[in-house]
Amino acid sequence: MYHLRLKGDHYQMGVKRGKIFQKSSITFPLHLDNFQLEHGRKSEQILKDFFPEVCEEIRGVSDTVGVSYLSFVSWMLCMGCCMYNLEDNIPVEIRGCTAFAYFKNNSVIYGRNNDLPPFLKNGSKSEIYSPSNGNRFNITTSSFINGEEGVNEYGLAVAMTFVMTNLENIQAGFNSCFIVRYLLEKANSTENALFLLMKLPIASNCNILIADKNGEMLVVECTPYEKRIREAVSMDNGKIVCTVNSFTSDEMKRHDAAKGNDYHSAKRYHTVMENFSTHIKGNLIEATEQLLRGNYGFMCQYDEPDFETVWSSVFDLKNLMIYRAEGDPRKKKFVVDSRLHDIVQRK
Repeated sequence: MYHLRLKGDHYQMGVKRGKIFQKSSITFPLHLDNFQLEHGRKSEQILKDFFPEVCEEIRGVSDTVGVSYLSFVSWMLCMGCCMYNLEDNIPVEIRGCTAFAYFKNNSVIYGRNNDLPPFLKNGSKSEIYSPSNGNRFNITTSSFINGEEGVNEYGLAVAMTFVMTNLENIQAGFNSCFIVRYLLEKANSTENALFLLMKLPIASNCNILIADKNGEMLVVECTPYEKRIREAVSMDNGKIVCTVNSFTSDEMKRHDAAKGNDYHSAKRYHTVMENFSTHIKGNLIEATEQLLRGNYGFMCQYDEPDFETVWSSVFDLKNLMIYRAEGDPRKKKFVVDSRLHDIVQRK
């Protein structure tokens, strides 16, 4: 996993990343069909309306590596949305992530297993952003600029989980990974993040988990046509909310196009929820790591050569400490990442 720090002007942050790509001789599979190009063109207009700064960052990359900005941003906006036909990339979108947050013993803890095809592991990144006129944050991603999860200087965690969408239902808008980036950079609490999220046009099905250091937490089940707030469940003198690769609420299940082919989502959800009272106690960080390792039930025990947990994370939202296993958590140790904490302490 790469550990990068970016700060300052968005365009220049993009230029810095582009130079890294050039130095590493990295190229991009910009093989989009007409549907994807049109989706990207329309979605870029929406992205620019809500988040012009990130468009400048993308332009900094595309200018530096010498590719068309519109093709490049379209490719990024198709990720996790309609990247359905790229034989050199991901023929079918397959993602099996589990994310949860809970309040217990006056602590607010977030946990995640990020489950992907293993070829995405080596390019994964944990990045510290200190943008001009934006929040400082840590974002973890199998891509770049956007991401699957993160936490910002206000103790706000945001994470996405992928839910399969029928192609005909995809609309122009933010994909889930750009939602994560937008909320990390712009919001300072769960209430504020929810307010911003409810205004966003959504491209395809996803779950967005939001939790803050004050213990306010929820999941928003999103489709291009509607959004539904799912509150945390209270139990055992605490509360917890969890999201996987399906819609949990009965009202939204009709929008899920996976038809059960979702990498054991139900098993993973039940493992988290059913073990909250019995095993999440004592040292909460260690207990959360044990949960992510699958010691209390099915979480990361995939018996498939082309799918695995590529990283696991635990965030302590009150003190901004991050604990991360860079690889299968059954085989890799959780290592402390204090970069965001240290930056915020230095002011």
